[in-house]
Amino acid sequence: MRLTKFTDLALRSVMRLAVQKDGDEPLTTREVAEVMGVPYTHVAKAVTRLQHLGVVEARRGRGGGLTLTGAGRQASVGRLVRELEGDGEVVACEDDPPCPLRAACRLRRALRDAQEAFYAALDPLTVADLVASPTGPVLIGLTDRPSG
Repeated sequence: MRLTKFTDLALRSVMRLAVQKDGDEPLTTREVAEVMGVPYTHVAKAVTRLQHLGVVEARRGRGGGLTLTGAGRQASVGRLVRELEGDGEVVACEDDPPCPLRAACRLRRALRDAQEAFYAALDPLTVADLVASPTGPVLIGLTDRPSG
């Protein structure tokens, strides 16, 4: 199973926000993009989706920025990946033209089961688990901002 670039970026953004300490100035969307080495517009789209999921809070203006919500810190990685990836199947049986085997295909069901097993393996993990050592210190080191 391979995650979309969008899901990968959203998870990495959440992980970076998860290591922000209370009292630190919140990172902006632009700073997250710079830290991750990806275009600002891609991070902005991911942040918007994460806001809708209740994982990230974004404040505008002076002193604004991105913060991970309490629910975001405890969010199941499996649930996040399901939400970010959507309901799509691993194979495109109903594309145009549709697969001629779709009515009697065992592969489709096997792949759906494998996809659910993939998500189920991620279900017990939380965002907080993902940023435990040694990952957390590496994420903190990805910022250009001097620590204060």
